[in-house]
Amino acid sequence: MPHFDMPLDRLREYRPDLQVPHDFDEFWSETLREARAYDLGAVFEPVDSGLAVIETFDVRYAGFGGQEIRGWLHLPANRPGPLPAVVEYIGYGGGRGLPHERVLYAAAGYAHFVMDTRGQGSGGGVGDTPDAGANGDPQHPGFMTRGVLDPREYYYRRVFTDGVRAVDAVRAHPAVDATRVALTGGSQGGAITIAVAGLADDVVAAAPDVPFLSDFPRATTLVDTNPYAEVARYLKVHRDHVDRVYRTLSYFDVSNLGRGATAPALFSVALMDEITPPSTVFSAYNHYAGSKEIEVYPFNGHEGGQAFHDVAKLRWLAKHLR
Repeated sequence: MPHFDMPLDRLREYRPDLQVPHDFDEFWSETLREARAYDLGAVFEPVDSGLAVIETFDVRYAGFGGQEIRGWLHLPANRPGPLPAVVEYIGYGGGRGLPHERVLYAAAGYAHFVMDTRGQGSGGGVGDTPDAGANGDPQHPGFMTRGVLDPREYYYRRVFTDGVRAVDAVRAHPAVDATRVALTGGSQGGAITIAVAGLADDVVAAAPDVPFLSDFPRATTLVDTNPYAEVARYLKVHRDHVDRVYRTLSYFDVSNLGRGATAPALFSVALMDEITPPSTVFSAYNHYAGSKEIEVYPFNGHEGGQAFHDVAKLRWLAKHLR
């Protein structure tokens, strides 16, 4: 795929004037207040991953609505004391996987928490967490239009809240230094990273890769690839719901949520990305309120920088977590 979006010099300046609901801050404050009214109830059960130098725990904690969310916590087997933590969020369709699959940050010496994404985990990684809060309204196949007519019922209200509570959960483990928690993830995981950076307290670093769920008006009309195309196909049928859908999505647009973030951030973007178009990534980047930098991969699609960017992130995290 050749470059199809704006030239890089225009991308660096692209900061669209997006709809921000008048009750945006109140909506999210109330959402988190309701979630934290439930006992976190974090439970860490040891599991045998087969890895000799990493200890793994099967984690359960109360997310949105007090509903059980699963995760893995990986710890270096030999550790001098409480460790800084990296919370990782997963891309669209994927789950937390098997215990040995995602251990990069534990191998680098951090506590590494991998959050399972409710309802997902059959499209690229095993998942174990049901979406107990779904209201059953008609939706296009996938997750993008689940509850999309009402922000209080929308799927990503639950997921973003689960992401904030994941930070609370990792801080509850005695091996973790609660003052040093960073966030990362790619695509959907990058979107959750930005959202949680804007909603959680005292996160020290955020590293979203090719983030999804940004600048919905542009994304849903610029590309016809999934998952954004789920919204377009829903609206192709529900012609009378356009305004309601975009109003709901404005509460979950990470370009809006990043305005509340203060943690330093390292973004990544790929200029041939047909899944999360470069302009939508730069929208999230340019609206992000904390100090920030961005790695640009000119000849890559949605895979982004992959192993090359892992190296960049490890070096960057070392500056913010040690």
